[in-house]
Amino acid sequence: MIFENNLHFAQQLDKQDILASFRSEFLIPEKNGEQLIYFCGNSLGLQPRTAVVEITKQLAIWQNHAVEGWFDGDQNWLNYHDEIKELLAPIVGAKPTEVTCMNSLTVNLHLLLTSFYQPKGKKIKILMEGGAFPSDQYAIESHVKTRGYEYQDAVIEIFPRDGEYTLRTEDILSKIHQHKDEIALVLLGGINYYTGQFFDLQAITKAGHEIGAMVGFDLAHAAGNVPVNLHDFDVDFACWCSYKYMNSGPGGIAGIFVHEKHFKNDFNRLAGWWGYQLDKRFKMEKGFIPESGAEGWQVSTSPILLMATHKAALKVMNDAGFENLRAKSIQLTAYLEFIINEINQEKGEEIFKIITPKNPAERGAQLSIICKENGKQTFDALVEKNIIGDWREPNVIRISPIPLYNTFEEIYKLGQALR
Repeated sequence: MIFENNLHFAQQLDKQDILASFRSEFLIPEKNGEQLIYFCGNSLGLQPRTAVVEITKQLAIWQNHAVEGWFDGDQNWLNYHDEIKELLAPIVGAKPTEVTCMNSLTVNLHLLLTSFYQPKGKKIKILMEGGAFPSDQYAIESHVKTRGYEYQDAVIEIFPRDGEYTLRTEDILSKIHQHKDEIALVLLGGINYYTGQFFDLQAITKAGHEIGAMVGFDLAHAAGNVPVNLHDFDVDFACWCSYKYMNSGPGGIAGIFVHEKHFKNDFNRLAGWWGYQLDKRFKMEKGFIPESGAEGWQVSTSPILLMATHKAALKVMNDAGFENLRAKSIQLTAYLEFIINEINQEKGEEIFKIITPKNPAERGAQLSIICKENGKQTFDALVEKNIIGDWREPNVIRISPIPLYNTFEEIYKLGQALR
């Protein structure tokens, strides 16, 4: 498509948008009686209108049934997560038995590392991207230390080439094979939070398995944003949060994926009652017997109110259709890129440098932008104009047009504000 940098063109794109009606499914924040232009769904998605409906329904069950809510009715709390699994699985390219929602992201990462980081002999190392989200760095550091290793001896960090901002796939694969006798686990983010780079999950998984390593991904910025066909890609495990692209509320319940090929493996686990075999759970017997599938990694009782928000949000996503969401996301991000490049051309210099890959297959909704000067002041000025993006130290503005509720007109208005 040939884009144009004018209001009429942007409005025409919105009229042609088959997902336009979904914007009304969300509560858009307002300031001084005017709706914000919200490009921060990569940090916290907006509230679906149906969230309060689903939460109210569960509050009514609590009110009218109290503890019997766990057992009464076809949709009792004990089985409440089953429908959520059916909604969640297609979004991450998994079978329903391979996913479950539980805990928070970093808690889940710790639980999965306990099982899937299995250092043995010379193969003790974890390969990760340099500059990964701090929580991932801290989790990995704690696990290598508890196994008796020093971080510098057990972690391989891979960085972009000099003068580049993103990793080349060939460099990741080369690093894996270079250290084939040392790597026990390859663990990367599906999308790097800072640059917005979407890694080639399939190629990385294949390379990791070729050297006999486990392969997992932190999908915090990928789940609900880009296609991540975890089962078909043969990924061993993954985890994610739900409050970004899945719009499931601040601190919303997180999720995990475990490939079905591992269901019968005798893993180390940090076990808890809620992961015990369901048909024997209430016998309260000693000796942990895990429930089959990803549910065997559960630890604590399901937080029903958090799950209610998650369920409401996932229903909206499934109604929209993930293929439709991805198609619109690609077009929204392309239009944002066009608008920014137009400003640079007008000024005759690269005032706003996009460090996210140009290839749509290597990025999701987010563009990470470095201002030539006055980056934080530019970000603050956008906020003053009711345009909400995300600032990340030391010098990046992250802008994420979300296909469920952002418009092409909003991107045009962002461009006018940046000019």
